[in-house]
Amino acid sequence: MKWMKLLPAALAVACLATVAHAEEKGLDNHVKRDPYYEGLKGKKVVFVPLAMGFDLTEGWAAIMRKQAADLGYSFEIRDPNWSTDAGTRAITSIIAEKPDLAIIHNPDLQSYARLEQRMVQAGIKVLQVNLEATVPTDYYVGADWVKVGLIEAEALVKKCGTGSGTSGKVAILEGQPTAASNLYELYAYYHVFGQDPAIKIVADQAATYDPAKARAITETVLQQHPDLCGIVGNWDNQDVGAGAAVAAAGKSDQVYIVTSGGGSKTGCDNIEKGLLDLIVSYDVPLQGDALNQAIVQLLLSPAKAGEIKSTYFTPLTLQTKDTISPRSCWTLDQLK
Repeated sequence: MKWMKLLPAALAVACLATVAHAEEKGLDNHVKRDPYYEGLKGKKVVFVPLAMGFDLTEGWAAIMRKQAADLGYSFEIRDPNWSTDAGTRAITSIIAEKPDLAIIHNPDLQSYARLEQRMVQAGIKVLQVNLEATVPTDYYVGADWVKVGLIEAEALVKKCGTGSGTSGKVAILEGQPTAASNLYELYAYYHVFGQDPAIKIVADQAATYDPAKARAITETVLQQHPDLCGIVGNWDNQDVGAGAAVAAAGKSDQVYIVTSGGGSKTGCDNIEKGLLDLIVSYDVPLQGDALNQAIVQLLLSPAKAGEIKSTYFTPLTLQTKDTISPRSCWTLDQLK
């Protein structure tokens, strides 16, 4: 019976041996994991968009917010609500607060350029998203706007240029005249249109991101040029106004409308409705992932603010009635 008294002790020893043996299996990747997670924990990131409340900024913010919560750094939004003055005040306060990283959505090429350099000089790394300032900072993630404009213009030339049997008349709907997207696209439009003598630019006006203004401009252009062949615009949320004017005039089959956007379901719905024909999508979900990667890289890099300057132009896809699908048209709920 002595062996029965020894049994509990023997089982305990066996269990300890099993646990120790289990702990010895596999590898703890602490060499990479520890500096990664510890290096991000407690860092501070601040985002200054043009405004919140529309697909692009809400989409980016949802994706960036999720990663911040997962990795343990703070993520704040300072919303200037389309006011450059409010944005300037927000950035000035950020310089005093000295976060680790500021993410800036520039309203134009100049307004925040000096402030961004002040941030860099104060040791704050600066990531510009989708709209650039004149001076590069630590990182730019966003569309290559010249390429976007080239794709848009070439698509319109196919519909309205030499051999198309149309009037060749096209209208340009600018966005914010001083914004990077507008100026770089405008260069591309005129470069491409100038190579085809059949193309006639009959209007070039700025709708400043306002669909109501885009509609009013388009109504006037259609009255003056009822044989208009195409419209190229800066942003789908704006240019849906042009589509509404074309539809109201009964010319949806005649006027081809090309624009760009973030690839949201709203844009896809407007294609389905016939208000837009082609959206060059810079894909907000993909941009959000690229932003998150850039955030981690900048927060972990030992380089000082402004020491290394990087650019990542996000891939572009073409959305038409033939190419859109539920998988290619995102909603905000899917990103949260």
